[in-house]
Amino acid sequence: MSAPAAPRIIDLGVLRYDDAYALQLHHMEEVLAARLSGNPDPGRLLFVEHPHVITVTRRPEAHAHVLAPPGHLSQLGVELCPTDRGGDVTYHGPGQIVVYPILDIDSRRLRIGDYLRLLEQAVIDTCTAFSLPTMRDPAATGVWTIGPDGSPGAKLCAIGVRVKRWITLHGLAVNVEPDLEMFRLIVPCGLAGRPVTSLRHELGTASPPVAAVRQELAKRLREHLRTASPAQTAEHQEPSPMDRG
Repeated sequence: MSAPAAPRIIDLGVLRYDDAYALQLHHMEEVLAARLSGNPDPGRLLFVEHPHVITVTRRPEAHAHVLAPPGHLSQLGVELCPTDRGGDVTYHGPGQIVVYPILDIDSRRLRIGDYLRLLEQAVIDTCTAFSLPTMRDPAATGVWTIGPDGSPGAKLCAIGVRVKRWITLHGLAVNVEPDLEMFRLIVPCGLAGRPVTSLRHELGTASPPVAAVRQELAKRLREHLRTASPAQTAEHQEPSPMDRG
């Protein structure tokens, strides 16, 4: 079997969360139509930067993890938006790279768990390229710095996805140089006591610009998707919204 084609890169620029979600649905419908026509689409990677926004999932406890009252959020210019991805509460804003992969994982024969690990590895490889060692946390999806004792330290990348008709929505957010104070407005991903960090905070003046990280991340995602090993089997049932933030 030949390797699947790499997805297209689409830069959405700076866009409100709800507007970007509408575009995700549009691209999902195009990818689905391609599958139904018998000519699978290699997919798209939508890169975007959001103005200040806090997204809250349907998880019952999620709203309690927004710590700031609505009036304070309004004063700060932070929008509050519901989301149908998995996970809990997440902040997005300037200085953060958000990627929404719109991929037919049925055609690629990827299990959801394999897909999440692929996203994590692409971010880990990107950080390695800029001399920042990072790791997974077996108890929580995402990418973390490595603590002094070798355990996960602070969270650098949040991942939250949804799979609809075996096409992926939502995705990942990498903190390059966001205002880390904004994360104090929430319990990030519902994980109390777990710090959040950024490339700028970890690397200081050696931190790369956002554009360089975006370019490296796009390259790593496309490489991993081009070389991903198809699953031996796939359980063909509608997946639930995934992830822990």
